[in-house]
Amino acid sequence: MALCCGGHSHIVSAFFGVVAISLLLLLPVPQAQAQAQAHAADPNAITKANPLVNHGGQMLKGNMNLALVFYGQFGRIQKNTLRSFLGSLNTNGRVGVGGAPQVSSWWRMLSSYNPTAGNINVKVVKQYVDPQYSLGKIMTKDFIKIHVQKAVGEFPGAVTVIVAARDVTVDGLCMGKCAEHGVIDGAPYVIIGNPMTECPGACAWPFHKSDYGPAGAVLKPPSGDVATDAMVISLASGLASVVTNPFSTGFFQLGQKASVIEASTACPGMFGSGASPGNTGKVLVDPLNGGAYNVVGLRGKKFLLPALWNPKTASCWTVM
Repeated sequence: MALCCGGHSHIVSAFFGVVAISLLLLLPVPQAQAQAQAHAADPNAITKANPLVNHGGQMLKGNMNLALVFYGQFGRIQKNTLRSFLGSLNTNGRVGVGGAPQVSSWWRMLSSYNPTAGNINVKVVKQYVDPQYSLGKIMTKDFIKIHVQKAVGEFPGAVTVIVAARDVTVDGLCMGKCAEHGVIDGAPYVIIGNPMTECPGACAWPFHKSDYGPAGAVLKPPSGDVATDAMVISLASGLASVVTNPFSTGFFQLGQKASVIEASTACPGMFGSGASPGNTGKVLVDPLNGGAYNVVGLRGKKFLLPALWNPKTASCWTVM
């Protein structure tokens, strides 16, 4: 997907042996772009002075139905990986193949934002593919509204997840954020895209060299496809935001230039313990393909997921 400017809304072998690594990555210059680049000079700097505040609004809880839309043309790896990630959110247990944490361990952290509500159970109740670009290749808010209305018609209250292809320009992405969320007619939505055309240095990091800061090591994607694993990170970030701040009245704080800092964007550039400026922190490496990951999902599928803000400790939390 080509991501463009403008707009403002919220936005391993049979035993899978693993090697813990800390890789030097890249530092940003402008803080206003922290959501997109995810490389803050100090991983906790954004929230030290003003931690995320619960503004008292509604958060998502209980059963969370998703309507999944693939807009444009996608390869098999991309669709299967994103579906596998969503299907892994509620797997049982905390430790996966090779001793790595499970995706569900990461997802459970979001339940701590509303501890009396219990776990958030995710189910994809509808999905469809639009390979013919029925609304064209420039996706504005009006077009997003059409997709949301179509997706949730049979499932009121469902969250629409729109994944736009590489050659689709989405208004509001790439300039300051890699995922966007909002509400249309009371229905929450998340939209992400393939950043490889216009902003791989912002929204494909850490699997692509950053556009900002000194040169540093680049991680290999666990799926073998840079765009796919970049989209997983964006989707995870978007879902974290839509759960904890679905109607812009939940957990958030205002950043520079009216940016909105939320559960995952509060902790840019962090993927494991020991994260520091220019260092992702502890991640694991699949000895079969060199892909870096920090969680395991269904059938041993590996993903790299971002840090989340922990409301109990008022600090950034990583799954490892």
